[in-house]
Amino acid sequence: MSDANLHTVDEEALEPAITAGPEIIRSVARTAPNKPGVYRMLGADGEVLYVGKAKSVKKRIQSYTRLGGHTNRIARMIASTVSMEIVTTASEAEALLLEANLIKKLAPRYNINFRDDKSFPYILISREHAVSRVVKHRGARNRDGEYFGPFASAGAVNRTINALQRAFLLRSCTDSVYESRTRPCLLYQIKRCSGPCTGEISEPDHAQLVSEALDFLSGKSDKVKDHLAILMEHASSALDFEQAAIYRDRISALSHVQGHQGINPHTITEADVFAIAHEGGQFCVQVFFFRAGQNWGNRAFFPRADKSHTEAEVLEAFLAQFYDDKPCPKKVLLSHDVTGRLLLADALTIKSSRKVTVNVPKRGEKLELVAHALSNAREALGRRMAESASQRKLLHAVADTFGLDQPPERIEVYDNSHIQGAHPVGGMIVAGPEGFIKNQYRKFNIKDETIVAGDDYAMMREVMTRRFSRLLKEETANEQSAEGGASGASLRPDLVLIDGGPGQLSAVLGVLNDLGLDDLNVVGIAKGPDRNAGREHFYVHDKSPFMLERRDPVLYYVQRLRDEAHRFAIGSHRVRRKKAIGASPLDEIGGIGARRKRALLHHFGSAKAVARGSVQDLAAVDGISSTLAQTIYEHFHEGQG
Repeated sequence: MSDANLHTVDEEALEPAITAGPEIIRSVARTAPNKPGVYRMLGADGEVLYVGKAKSVKKRIQSYTRLGGHTNRIARMIASTVSMEIVTTASEAEALLLEANLIKKLAPRYNINFRDDKSFPYILISREHAVSRVVKHRGARNRDGEYFGPFASAGAVNRTINALQRAFLLRSCTDSVYESRTRPCLLYQIKRCSGPCTGEISEPDHAQLVSEALDFLSGKSDKVKDHLAILMEHASSALDFEQAAIYRDRISALSHVQGHQGINPHTITEADVFAIAHEGGQFCVQVFFFRAGQNWGNRAFFPRADKSHTEAEVLEAFLAQFYDDKPCPKKVLLSHDVTGRLLLADALTIKSSRKVTVNVPKRGEKLELVAHALSNAREALGRRMAESASQRKLLHAVADTFGLDQPPERIEVYDNSHIQGAHPVGGMIVAGPEGFIKNQYRKFNIKDETIVAGDDYAMMREVMTRRFSRLLKEETANEQSAEGGASGASLRPDLVLIDGGPGQLSAVLGVLNDLGLDDLNVVGIAKGPDRNAGREHFYVHDKSPFMLERRDPVLYYVQRLRDEAHRFAIGSHRVRRKKAIGASPLDEIGGIGARRKRALLHHFGSAKAVARGSVQDLAAVDGISSTLAQTIYEHFHEGQG
């Protein structure tokens, strides 16, 4: 915030006698500003314990100095506080926006958090080319064009784009493909594109199709369908039945996309609907997206919150964090009234630069939409709890099968991928009680050039050495920073699964023994005869190899883990191979950028032809000076007399 001012109070600046949390907070409160702002409570190791906002920071901080009346969660937080930081803002609404941003960024232990590790997809009508194209888009909205969304899933976007192609015949190919076409592509043949690349339709006529698509995505679908119906009638009256059939198919495509979106409200053009359910200490927030009068999907979230919080408190904290990095619609509908509803509306209005209302419907279609979302939230929470119970039972079975002291909280699975030794990559996936933890997956590009092509044992040794050497460094750093206090969460696995038999197991155990990690539980999984799934052999140190019954749930679970590791390793290998294929010897020459590289390849036809060129031939290329031509020549003829 431009008006924000930072106030830092460190424990070293306090009187030596002040050691307890309440005394530290009382000392901070004496000089705290009586203004809107955000405060951070810090622990002994610098960890942010809590981020809060207040209309008056001074009064809010003073409330923590009372000796009683706090929940156990708040009492623990106060006792752990050793310093505080304060940022003042121009208004309480700005404080709310800043608080939400910091909570998502820092994930404090005592705040309500939700993990939003997957961005929402959008439809983009790109204006980066004279002929606009329709594409699916994720990430920062920094491309030139009109964005429509968010959509709840990639599937919802793909279905809508397919319908747009059928109804409006918009181009979807990349600019490079568009420029290189000499005849219409398959999409034109199956009536999914109007063929502007080869002049099958003029640019002004294609622009008219784009305009109709924009109307449809902006909520004017009835207007578009009425216009197409008129055109169909005119074509039919003129006995142009082929053109009339085209208009008929376009109207059918529009009706299809609207008919497959479930609930489509009649009185709401643009809104997000939030409903929260709570059971057994877990919360589920279900979100439905309505844009242009159409249902663009729904998604369930499971915020992390203490059991002492109410549904309204969790929903209020969730809303501010949810819109931290997403555009907000004109209306936000809630299943529960929240204390800061009007403040939230003001904050979203500031963020969106337009009026935003936040309401709890009491009657009519809006109430029906909220009730439908609430029903979905309860169902999603029920499925989540059932899956959690099943997962806990399964992890207990894993512990029994492999002789672990307790069910594993963190399982790491390793696999390697290469083609005849080329572009070798190691992959690590992580799983736990909540399923796959994809933000902790890691790939290892094999760096040791002395490894013989295809030596899986050596590759596994390098992967293990790098992974667990780093683990030991991180654990040492955590212990030093904690200075005797509680250290950060350990990332040491409870179970390590490797794709391979006794040879791979021996290689892994050798590395772990050298690092002093011989207490880790390691299991090798060797594929059965003819690589048949269900006949895997399991290898554990100091135990005889064994197999599991074909219908054993643990076998299915381990197969799923191994398949995910295999998928991740192959994907990482393909990315590395693709980069290597796209690499050029010209990239190694200083002074050769994309433009000069393109000029050389256009002039000579290939990098090999460039290597055979004389200094005079090279200097004849546009943008290549005589000095640079000499540099290029010497690069390819180094060591030659």
